[in-house]
Amino acid sequence: MLVLSRRKNEKIIINGNITIVVADIRGDKVRLGIEAPNDIPVHRQEVQEAIDRKAKEAAAEDAEKAPAPEAVISPAEDRQQVADPTTAAATTTNTD
Repeated sequence: MLVLSRRKNEKIIINGNITIVVADIRGDKVRLGIEAPNDIPVHRQEVQEAIDRKAKEAAAEDAEKAPAPEAVISPAEDRQQVADPTTAAATTTNTD
């Protein structure tokens, strides 16, 4: 971790396109101003943790709703002829 000292109104530049400025210092609180491109999300840690937690929960719900892997049949398997061992007759299944 890089640790820097800055005074009020001094800046830190990251990657040439993100600027962090010390906007105010009051006791043990430091107010920061952050300028970043719109495509770079900037969040407080607790907000990012909540976003990550919700994304993980949504992914788990999607995984529960998805069919079991053995229930998924590829198009190639779907078109194969399947022999019925009890009748020795071949049947073709195709859902196209």
